[in-house]
Amino acid sequence: MRTDAERQHTFTRRAIFVGGLQAAAAALLGGRMVYLSVFESEKYSTLAEENRVAVRLIPPRRGWIVDRNEKPIAINQPEYRLEMVPEQIDDIPAMLSRLQSFLKLPPEEMQRIREEIDAKPAYLPIEIASNVDWQEYSAINVRLPELDGVQPVRGFTRYYPEGAAVGHLMGYVGAPTREQWLEHDRDPLFLHPAFKVGKDGVERELDERLRGKQGARRVEVNARGRIIRDLETQPDVPGETVRLSIDRDLQAFSARRIGPESGSVVVIDTRTGEILTMVSMPAFDPNDFSDGISQKEWDALMGDEMRPLINKCVQGVYPPGSTFKPVTALAALAAGISPDDRVVCSGGYQLGRHRFACWRRGGHGATDLYKGIYQSCNVYFYTRGRQIGIEAIHDMGAKLGLGQSYDTLQLPHQNSGILPDPAWKRDRYNQDWLVGETLNSSIGQGYNAMSPLQLAVMAARVASGHAVMPTLLAGDSHQGAPLDIDPVHLQDVRHGMDLCVNGPAGTAGRSRLPLSDVRMGGKTGTAQVRALAKNRGGGIPWKYRDHGLFIAFAPVENPRYAISVTVEHGGGGSVAAAPIAKDVMTFIYDKDKALASLRRLEDAWGITPVAGDLFRRPETIRTESADGLAGTTRPA
Repeated sequence: MRTDAERQHTFTRRAIFVGGLQAAAAALLGGRMVYLSVFESEKYSTLAEENRVAVRLIPPRRGWIVDRNEKPIAINQPEYRLEMVPEQIDDIPAMLSRLQSFLKLPPEEMQRIREEIDAKPAYLPIEIASNVDWQEYSAINVRLPELDGVQPVRGFTRYYPEGAAVGHLMGYVGAPTREQWLEHDRDPLFLHPAFKVGKDGVERELDERLRGKQGARRVEVNARGRIIRDLETQPDVPGETVRLSIDRDLQAFSARRIGPESGSVVVIDTRTGEILTMVSMPAFDPNDFSDGISQKEWDALMGDEMRPLINKCVQGVYPPGSTFKPVTALAALAAGISPDDRVVCSGGYQLGRHRFACWRRGGHGATDLYKGIYQSCNVYFYTRGRQIGIEAIHDMGAKLGLGQSYDTLQLPHQNSGILPDPAWKRDRYNQDWLVGETLNSSIGQGYNAMSPLQLAVMAARVASGHAVMPTLLAGDSHQGAPLDIDPVHLQDVRHGMDLCVNGPAGTAGRSRLPLSDVRMGGKTGTAQVRALAKNRGGGIPWKYRDHGLFIAFAPVENPRYAISVTVEHGGGGSVAAAPIAKDVMTFIYDKDKALASLRRLEDAWGITPVAGDLFRRPETIRTESADGLAGTTRPA
């Protein structure tokens, strides 16, 4: 039996052992606490800060695009939108269902949202709705406590005051593609729902200049990710303001003057190559595209036979018809043929067993170069074309800017068209060139296919005698060197074009300018779509009717502006295209007279104008203020 002393000794040893263990544990915990608080303090402070502080990207505002007179063409307007951060939401399907119920989101939008949730990192915001009106925005703010991970945001949207009138010129903006994100080293900015890049037109070609630099916003958030307060903001740097050579009022007028037709207008300054107007109608409204359009709207645009998605100025190519005759005339003069040498036109030209018709069945009689131009005699140009050959015609066309695209122009998707010669035909069809094809080419038919922009450049070069190159940037002069063409020959052709409009028997006599001190010289053209006999008369389906074309310059004595007008399936150039050119040129010199003419036409058409109201003083446009948030106004 153990004594009390033995029991006491055993207890003491156990107490010492337990106490030692406790002391060791305490020392270990203490050391760990010292280690964490002293040596690891920076690490855990950073983690704590990251849980409390979030960094939000601020997408850069795009630079403005203004016209030659600094009137806005593309600007930024304040907008409200709704975003959600998937990683802050426990039940995403339930949240989407709730949002759909009070925002009335269509099925295609819900599908887009789901696809973006699957494709993007969970920490990045997803756009739920853009251009949210104030009533919806207020309703969302009231519900915020129950909408974890959902946040209303104030930002900016791209706005084009003239709408469809600048659709093809400006293009539109949209979310970057996956390929663009990868090209930029997976920059998270390219996944931000408010960040847009240029998708077409000037917006695309000048995207780097317009894009700007992102900013950042440090905010304190709670456990649910809700912002408690702002800590620090590094503002974004807006993109560059780009000044174009376009005249916004002339652009709007030209778009409205085309009216219900499908066509284009291009106006070039012959001294600098600056484009004052480049209109293709009908067109899409870039304001709709920038925010995304529905499948129904897209299908309607795709199914329209007037092709509103095609920029006819640079993508559309047409047989130039008789607007090409100045090329053949200059080639004939360069070959030594006198402008006074005459050809007798009896209504056709016989080549073997085939008769090439003139548009006037009874013929034009004895015809020199001037009469050949102002009365558009086919037989005169058949004869001259056969005399000089296709190579001479081709080479002259190339000097005048045909059959090529222009690297000075800030637009994508230029169609270089076709300026044919024997080498082209051998390469394309592996066939020899035929004499009959020279005859067709000499009057702008056959394989010839030119864009309205190319015809405008040709008119500018004929008018100026210089290798004018087109540009859309104000102050970016590209008059070019003098052409390798005898100035006397150019004057002869300009004289014929003067008589075409202002002479007693010209084909465009009804389109002379209603101005006492300015004359316009021009050339009408009719491009056949089907055989001549089947192409006239009101019963022909629209898509089988002739195209109407017209090129011109003014003033005749000292040309400053050149113009090209194309009306798809509009009939003859003197009826469809020349009157448009007349009113557009009149607008340049006398706006009141041009507007009076437009008012009468629009009353007769009974259609809604496609551009702003030109008959009253412009209203103010809501834009961003200097701080980038508050809405202000600035004259349009």
